[in-house]
Amino acid sequence: MLQVVEFVTNYWYVIVGLIAIVALVVARVKGFIKLPTDKQIERVKEWLKYAVTEAEKELGTGTGQAKLRLVFDMFIQRFPIFSKFITFQTFSDWVDIALEWLNKQLATNEKLVEYVYGDDGIHKTIVDDTIEFDELV
Repeated sequence: MLQVVEFVTNYWYVIVGLIAIVALVVARVKGFIKLPTDKQIERVKEWLKYAVTEAEKELGTGTGQAKLRLVFDMFIQRFPIFSKFITFQTFSDWVDIALEWLNKQLATNEKLVEYVYGDDGIHKTIVDDTIEFDELV
């Protein structure tokens, strides 16, 4: 019993911190679960816009399946519970919608082009094992 009291006395700040983190996580999960299903889906679709942008930045063009895998892995980490309730086909359809949005944005937003492909606005694609450079701007 004395060891428990001594442990709590020495590490009370760690215990309080862990309790705070657990409470925050529980509150966020409860808040998301309480949202109507349509709002949950809309929030996921908005997050997918961010995820496909980051995947495009990291992997570049011509890597469709790898990008889909990366975005799916990010989705599972971000929404572990929600990911258990949708099919991969539904998720893939949502990613396609997000990619259409990204392509429209890249066609009109020079700052996004710079963010995704670098300052020069040129990105490379691999076609038949040769590297081609496409001018975006």
